Amino acid sequence: MSKVWLITGSSRGLGRAFAEAALMAGENVAVTARNVDNLADLKLKFGDQVLPLELDVTSESQALRAVKHTIESFGRLDVLVNNAGYGNVAPIEDTSLEEFRAQIETSLFGVIILTKAALPYFREQRSGHFIQVTSIAARLGPIGRAPYAAAKWGVEGFSETLAKEVAPFGVKVTIVEPGGFRTDFAGASTILREGRPEYDSTVGVTARFQRDYNGKQPGDPVKAAQALLLLASQENPPLRIVLGRDAYNAAEKNDFARIELSKQWKELSTSTDY
Repeated sequence: MSKVWLITGSSRGLGRAFAEAALMAGENVAVTARNVDNLADLKLKFGDQVLPLELDVTSESQALRAVKHTIESFGRLDVLVNNAGYGNVAPIEDTSLEEFRAQIETSLFGVIILTKAALPYFREQRSGHFIQVTSIAARLGPIGRAPYAAAKWGVEGFSETLAKEVAPFGVKVTIVEPGGFRTDFAGASTILREGRPEYDSTVGVTARFQRDYNGKQPGDPVKAAQALLLLASQENPPLRIVLGRDAYNAAEKNDFARIELSKQWKELSTSTDY
Protein backbone atom coordinates (compact mmCIF):
# COMPACT_ATOMS: atom_id res chain seq x y z
CA MET A 1 0.00 0.00 0.00
CA SER A 2 1.37 3.39 -0.99
CA LYS A 3 2.12 6.00 1.66
CA VAL A 4 1.32 9.68 1.95
CA TRP A 5 4.28 11.93 2.64
CA LEU A 6 4.67 15.55 3.69
CA ILE A 7 8.18 16.87 3.02
CA THR A 8 9.41 20.29 4.08
CA GLY A 9 11.98 22.15 2.01
CA SER A 10 11.03 20.30 -1.19
CA SER A 11 12.16 22.88 -3.72
CA ARG A 12 15.84 21.92 -3.82
CA GLY A 13 18.61 19.88 -2.26
CA LEU A 14 17.89 16.69 -0.36
CA GLY A 15 14.24 17.68 0.07
CA ARG A 16 13.77 17.71 -3.70
CA ALA A 17 15.58 14.37 -4.03
CA PHE A 18 13.39 12.85 -1.30
CA ALA A 19 10.20 14.10 -2.98
CA GLU A 20 11.17 12.86 -6.44
CA ALA A 21 12.13 9.42 -5.12
CA ALA A 22 8.84 9.01 -3.24
CA LEU A 23 6.84 10.14 -6.26
CA MET A 24 8.70 7.81 -8.64
CA ALA A 25 7.96 4.99 -6.18
CA GLY A 26 4.24 5.72 -6.61
CA GLU A 27 3.71 7.48 -3.30
CA ASN A 28 1.52 10.56 -2.80
CA VAL A 29 3.51 13.57 -1.63
CA ALA A 30 2.67 16.99 -0.22
CA VAL A 31 5.68 19.05 -1.31
CA THR A 32 6.31 22.34 0.43
CA ALA A 33 8.31 25.51 -0.09
CA ARG A 34 8.05 29.15 0.81
CA ASN A 35 7.51 29.83 -2.91
CA VAL A 36 5.22 27.22 -4.50
CA ASP A 37 6.28 28.32 -7.98
CA ASN A 38 9.45 26.34 -7.35
CA LEU A 39 7.33 23.17 -7.12
CA ALA A 40 5.41 23.64 -10.37
CA ASP A 41 7.57 21.19 -12.34
CA LEU A 42 6.78 18.39 -9.87
CA LYS A 43 3.06 19.00 -10.28
CA LEU A 44 3.43 19.04 -14.05
CA LYS A 45 5.35 15.76 -14.06
CA PHE A 46 3.49 13.77 -11.41
CA GLY A 47 -0.02 15.27 -11.54
CA ASP A 48 -2.43 14.17 -8.82
CA GLN A 49 0.33 12.44 -6.85
CA VAL A 50 1.61 15.88 -5.89
CA LEU A 51 0.11 18.47 -3.55
CA PRO A 52 2.20 21.68 -3.69
CA LEU A 53 1.85 23.74 -0.52
CA GLU A 54 3.20 27.12 0.48
CA LEU A 55 4.91 26.68 3.83
CA ASP A 56 7.15 28.74 6.04
CA VAL A 57 8.06 26.17 8.71
CA THR A 58 8.30 28.89 11.36
CA SER A 59 4.57 29.63 10.98
CA GLU A 60 2.32 27.54 13.22
CA SER A 61 -0.81 28.43 11.23
CA GLN A 62 0.80 27.43 7.92
CA ALA A 63 2.05 24.17 9.44
CA LEU A 64 -1.40 23.24 10.73
CA ARG A 65 -2.89 24.14 7.36
CA ALA A 66 -0.31 22.04 5.49
CA VAL A 67 -1.08 18.95 7.58
CA LYS A 68 -4.84 19.54 7.26
CA HIS A 69 -4.70 20.00 3.46
CA THR A 70 -2.52 16.91 3.05
CA ILE A 71 -5.02 14.74 4.94
CA GLU A 72 -8.01 16.29 3.14
CA SER A 73 -6.39 15.73 -0.27
CA PHE A 74 -4.99 12.23 0.18
CA GLY A 75 -7.13 10.85 3.01
CA ARG A 76 -4.28 10.29 5.43
CA LEU A 77 -0.68 11.14 6.35
CA ASP A 78 1.95 8.47 6.95
CA VAL A 79 5.39 10.10 6.82
CA LEU A 80 6.46 13.60 7.83
CA VAL A 81 9.97 14.50 6.69
CA ASN A 82 11.27 17.54 8.56
CA ASN A 83 13.99 18.57 6.15
CA ALA A 84 13.87 22.36 5.79
CA GLY A 85 16.87 24.23 7.18
CA TYR A 86 20.07 26.07 6.38
CA GLY A 87 23.45 26.69 7.97
CA ASN A 88 25.72 29.65 7.38
CA VAL A 89 29.43 29.79 8.23
CA ALA A 90 30.87 32.51 10.46
CA PRO A 91 32.63 32.80 13.84
CA ILE A 92 30.36 32.88 16.88
CA GLU A 93 31.78 36.29 17.76
CA ASP A 94 30.81 37.69 14.36
CA THR A 95 27.35 36.09 14.25
CA SER A 96 24.62 38.39 15.47
CA LEU A 97 21.93 37.22 17.86
CA GLU A 98 19.41 37.88 15.09
CA GLU A 99 21.28 35.40 12.87
CA PHE A 100 21.35 32.84 15.69
CA ARG A 101 17.62 33.25 16.24
CA ALA A 102 16.81 33.04 12.51
CA GLN A 103 18.72 29.78 11.98
CA ILE A 104 17.36 28.23 15.18
CA GLU A 105 13.81 29.32 14.34
CA THR A 106 13.99 27.50 11.00
CA SER A 107 16.08 24.45 11.83
CA LEU A 108 14.80 23.72 15.37
CA PHE A 109 11.48 25.45 15.94
CA GLY A 110 10.41 24.60 12.39
CA VAL A 111 10.79 20.92 13.27
CA ILE A 112 8.96 21.34 16.58
CA ILE A 113 6.11 23.26 14.91
CA LEU A 114 5.57 20.70 12.11
CA THR A 115 5.93 17.77 14.50
CA LYS A 116 3.30 19.20 16.83
CA ALA A 117 1.00 19.86 13.87
CA ALA A 118 1.10 16.22 12.77
CA LEU A 119 1.35 14.58 16.20
CA PRO A 120 -2.36 14.55 17.18
CA TYR A 121 -3.24 12.91 13.87
CA PHE A 122 -0.52 10.27 14.18
CA ARG A 123 -1.59 9.58 17.77
CA GLU A 124 -5.23 9.11 16.82
CA GLN A 125 -4.29 7.07 13.76
CA ARG A 126 -1.90 5.02 15.92
CA SER A 127 0.68 5.01 13.18
CA GLY A 128 2.98 7.41 11.40
CA HIS A 129 6.68 8.10 10.95
CA PHE A 130 8.57 11.27 11.80
CA ILE A 131 11.81 11.49 9.82
CA GLN A 132 13.94 14.29 11.26
CA VAL A 133 16.76 15.31 8.94
CA THR A 134 19.56 16.71 11.06
CA SER A 135 23.25 16.49 10.13
CA ILE A 136 26.53 14.94 11.17
CA ALA A 137 26.95 18.44 12.69
CA ALA A 138 24.50 17.28 15.35
CA ARG A 139 27.31 15.08 16.72
CA LEU A 140 30.45 17.02 15.91
CA GLY A 141 29.86 20.73 16.53
CA PRO A 142 31.68 21.84 13.35
CA ILE A 143 33.77 25.01 13.35
CA GLY A 144 31.93 28.03 11.98
CA ARG A 145 28.43 26.55 12.19
CA ALA A 146 27.43 27.23 15.80
CA PRO A 147 23.80 28.27 15.14
CA TYR A 148 23.27 25.32 12.82
CA ALA A 149 24.88 22.86 15.22
CA ALA A 150 22.88 24.26 18.15
CA ALA A 151 19.66 23.83 16.19
CA LYS A 152 20.45 20.32 14.97
CA TRP A 153 21.60 19.15 18.42
CA GLY A 154 18.30 20.54 19.68
CA VAL A 155 16.34 18.57 17.10
CA GLU A 156 18.08 15.38 18.19
CA GLY A 157 17.28 15.89 21.88
CA PHE A 158 13.70 16.81 21.02
CA SER A 159 13.36 13.75 18.78
CA GLU A 160 14.77 11.31 21.34
CA THR A 161 12.15 12.46 23.83
CA LEU A 162 9.47 12.38 21.11
CA ALA A 163 10.36 8.79 20.23
CA LYS A 164 9.88 7.62 23.82
CA GLU A 165 6.56 9.43 24.20
CA VAL A 166 4.95 8.24 20.95
CA ALA A 167 6.20 4.63 20.88
CA PRO A 168 3.10 3.33 22.72
CA PHE A 169 0.94 4.70 19.88
CA GLY A 170 2.84 2.83 17.17
CA VAL A 171 4.41 6.07 15.91
CA LYS A 172 8.04 5.90 14.76
CA VAL A 173 10.83 8.45 14.85
CA THR A 174 14.05 8.33 12.84
CA ILE A 175 16.84 10.91 13.05
CA VAL A 176 18.81 11.08 9.80
CA GLU A 177 22.31 12.58 9.95
CA PRO A 178 23.66 13.26 6.43
CA GLY A 179 27.27 14.05 5.72
CA GLY A 180 28.32 16.01 2.65
CA PHE A 181 25.93 15.57 -0.26
CA ARG A 182 26.21 17.16 -3.68
CA THR A 183 23.39 19.69 -3.31
CA ASP A 184 23.49 23.47 -3.14
CA PHE A 185 23.64 23.37 0.68
CA ALA A 186 27.28 24.49 0.57
CA GLY A 187 26.61 26.83 -2.35
CA ALA A 188 23.60 29.07 -2.91
CA SER A 189 21.96 27.97 0.35
CA THR A 190 24.91 29.05 2.50
CA ILE A 191 26.56 32.36 3.36
CA LEU A 192 30.26 31.86 4.07
CA ARG A 193 32.09 34.48 6.14
CA GLU A 194 35.68 33.95 7.26
CA GLY A 195 35.33 36.53 10.03
CA ARG A 196 37.99 38.63 11.64
CA PRO A 197 41.68 37.74 11.19
CA GLU A 198 41.96 36.10 14.62
CA TYR A 199 39.75 33.25 13.35
CA ASP A 200 41.65 32.67 10.10
CA SER A 201 43.12 29.36 11.26
CA THR A 202 39.73 27.98 12.31
CA VAL A 203 36.65 29.55 10.71
CA GLY A 204 38.68 30.98 7.84
CA VAL A 205 39.97 27.53 6.94
CA THR A 206 36.42 26.14 7.15
CA ALA A 207 34.93 28.82 4.90
CA ARG A 208 37.65 28.44 2.27
CA PHE A 209 37.32 24.67 2.33
CA GLN A 210 33.55 24.91 1.97
CA ARG A 211 33.83 27.11 -1.12
CA ASP A 212 36.16 24.60 -2.76
CA TYR A 213 34.15 21.60 -1.51
CA ASN A 214 30.89 22.69 -3.14
CA GLY A 215 30.15 20.35 -6.03
CA LYS A 216 32.72 17.81 -4.80
CA GLN A 217 30.82 16.35 -1.85
CA PRO A 218 30.97 12.53 -1.81
CA GLY A 219 27.26 11.97 -1.16
CA ASP A 220 24.78 11.23 -3.95
CA PRO A 221 21.34 12.78 -3.20
CA VAL A 222 19.59 10.12 -5.30
CA LYS A 223 21.10 7.36 -3.16
CA ALA A 224 20.20 9.29 0.02
CA ALA A 225 16.61 9.41 -1.17
CA GLN A 226 16.57 5.66 -1.80
CA ALA A 227 17.88 5.13 1.72
CA LEU A 228 15.04 7.26 3.05
CA LEU A 229 12.46 5.18 1.18
CA LEU A 230 13.97 2.04 2.69
CA LEU A 231 13.84 3.52 6.20
CA ALA A 232 10.19 4.50 5.72
CA SER A 233 9.33 0.92 4.72
CA GLN A 234 10.79 -0.66 7.87
CA GLU A 235 8.62 -2.11 10.60
CA ASN A 236 11.29 -1.22 13.15
CA PRO A 237 13.41 1.62 11.75
CA PRO A 238 16.43 2.89 13.69
CA LEU A 239 16.09 5.89 15.96
CA ARG A 240 19.26 7.36 14.44
CA ILE A 241 21.27 6.72 11.30
CA VAL A 242 24.05 8.54 9.47
CA LEU A 243 24.12 8.85 5.67
CA GLY A 244 27.40 8.85 3.80
CA ARG A 245 30.76 7.21 4.37
CA ASP A 246 32.19 10.55 5.54
CA ALA A 247 29.44 10.89 8.14
CA TYR A 248 29.84 7.29 9.29
CA ASN A 249 33.60 7.62 9.76
CA ALA A 250 33.30 10.96 11.54
CA ALA A 251 30.54 9.68 13.84
CA GLU A 252 32.49 6.55 14.74
CA LYS A 253 35.65 8.54 15.54
CA ASN A 254 33.70 11.10 17.57
CA ASP A 255 31.74 8.51 19.54
CA PHE A 256 34.81 6.48 20.45
CA ALA A 257 36.61 9.65 21.56
CA ARG A 258 33.64 10.62 23.70
CA ILE A 259 33.60 7.22 25.41
CA GLU A 260 37.35 7.41 26.11
CA LEU A 261 36.98 10.92 27.54
CA SER A 262 34.22 9.70 29.85
CA LYS A 263 36.42 6.88 31.10
CA GLN A 264 39.31 9.27 31.66
CA TRP A 265 37.21 11.45 33.96
CA LYS A 266 35.06 8.71 35.47
CA GLU A 267 36.52 9.10 38.97
CA LEU A 268 35.62 12.80 39.13
CA SER A 269 32.23 12.19 37.51
CA THR A 270 31.26 9.57 40.08
CA SER A 271 32.75 11.39 43.08
CA THR A 272 29.79 13.73 43.50
CA ASP A 273 27.26 11.31 44.98
CA TYR A 274 26.36 11.27 48.68
